[in-house]
Amino acid sequence: MTGDSSRVRTAPRAGSRNGRDAARSAAEDRGHAELARGRRQLFDGPVGDARETLLLAASLLAADAPETAEAAHLGAADAAWASGDVVACLATLDGTDVSGPGEGRAAAGFFAGEGGVSRTGRANAPATGPVDPPPPGVTNLTLPPAEGGQPEQSAPVPRPREWVRDPFLRDYRDGMRALLARRPEHAAGPLRRVLDRARRDDRPERLLRAAAAALLLGDVHAARTAGARALAAARTTESAAFEARALEYLAYGELRAGRHAQARAHAEEGVRAALVAGHRNTAASHHAMLALAASIEGDTAAVARYASAALATARRHGLAQAATLAEWATARADLARGRPLDAADRLGPLVGPGPRRGHFAVWMLAVPCFVEAAVLAGQPQDARGVVDDLARWASFGADPHAPAQHARCRALLAADDREADDLYLRALALHDESGGDFERARTELLYGRWLRRRRRLREARGRLGAALVGFDRCGAGAWADQTRGELRANGAASGKEGAGGLSGLTPQQLRIARHVAEGATNREVAQRLAVSTRTVDYHLRNVFAALGVRSRIELARMVDQEQR
Repeated sequence: MTGDSSRVRTAPRAGSRNGRDAARSAAEDRGHAELARGRRQLFDGPVGDARETLLLAASLLAADAPETAEAAHLGAADAAWASGDVVACLATLDGTDVSGPGEGRAAAGFFAGEGGVSRTGRANAPATGPVDPPPPGVTNLTLPPAEGGQPEQSAPVPRPREWVRDPFLRDYRDGMRALLARRPEHAAGPLRRVLDRARRDDRPERLLRAAAAALLLGDVHAARTAGARALAAARTTESAAFEARALEYLAYGELRAGRHAQARAHAEEGVRAALVAGHRNTAASHHAMLALAASIEGDTAAVARYASAALATARRHGLAQAATLAEWATARADLARGRPLDAADRLGPLVGPGPRRGHFAVWMLAVPCFVEAAVLAGQPQDARGVVDDLARWASFGADPHAPAQHARCRALLAADDREADDLYLRALALHDESGGDFERARTELLYGRWLRRRRRLREARGRLGAALVGFDRCGAGAWADQTRGELRANGAASGKEGAGGLSGLTPQQLRIARHVAEGATNREVAQRLAVSTRTVDYHLRNVFAALGVRSRIELARMVDQEQR
């Protein structure tokens, strides 16, 4: 009993061994308490507070529980990332509490565009250690080369203070740190090792790290594979928190692959799992993903609903990445509905230099939308500066869509018709290499509109027809409506009637059309004709556009009728 004085122990002397053990035990107990509080804040509270709490936990646990201290330290880096504070993120990875005048400040200028030259990194938000990684967003963290388009050559990255012992976590830390410090040439090796080690690991937290590493490397397929394994592991252990995180990576992977319906399905599941786990910050990221998917479909009401849900938490908890994604989604919905001035006004602060620029890992993704909106709104001068940023970003090579988007942006801004024509054709050729119906259809629409205004009506009809097929295929309803309006303005019907029948097809197109009409898949057609499936897909889009059909069933019906 507490009143029994015989059971009361006197405090050991501070200098004794028992005194040191007692002090160490007290520090460890407090460290675990701070770690638990920091984790709650990271996923359901202000992420700025989470960073401070987790750094305190790391310092308290360092002596007695170094592995747990690593988790706390990396969680602090996650919090800095989510808040958009690249200086704090790099300083935490370096093992220092605050950035000095060296790399941390340089990286901040690199991402924020200080000194009059806007630069960017492209990010996923994974972390290392047992704390869940932050949201992947819709991009990879890869940095553009220096001026002139060549990769920046530099000295090796200075070694940080060594606070990570686990080789898996150390490789991830080193890869992240190299990218943030503008040393992408030093990042690939460590991140590839993370992927290799994860192939033999079934722990969901490690698989999420692997998905993150794949996104950092631009390997969407590997990211989706690791995300699916993490989801299976999370469901086996009945962990709603890990399930929500895995679904976020899967949703992002599907968006990057152009499968927007699947991305929406994953994000809807992710919201439910995040709310079950009590992780409102994760739910906000899923709501931002849902807003992005809805902006492709053109559902303005859904975009507004999801973006509002994301922003409500993001603004309260300092989630700069989720907020930027939600704002971009809203602007893209404006663009889809033919409101380019509204889209340009919303996107301008996000992509331009200054304190209102969006999250350093996301804003570059919105640049192609801003350029299109500014040009359509009659303000091309506002877009010229950010195209230079996009050029450096595209030249790095990690984003398969960026080169085509850059060529499209240059075509929109070109003063010379011949140059614009060449750039549109180059953009379409680059789309054929990278894939993705939505982005290619957007280029076809813009090119078709440009051709129509130059009275090249027959060419315009072909491009607009191809755009309509692409938008219909990916469920981009509002964009398809825009295209039908352009077709009507072009003096052509946008329905099912053909443009001359099979006689207007090239010999290769005719062969592909007949095989497809017989029920062959694109892969089967490619095998029969000894070409790639990408080639078949390209020709089939042109067949659909030339014949004015929108499905394989309609194509089969037309082929059957003409053969009779």
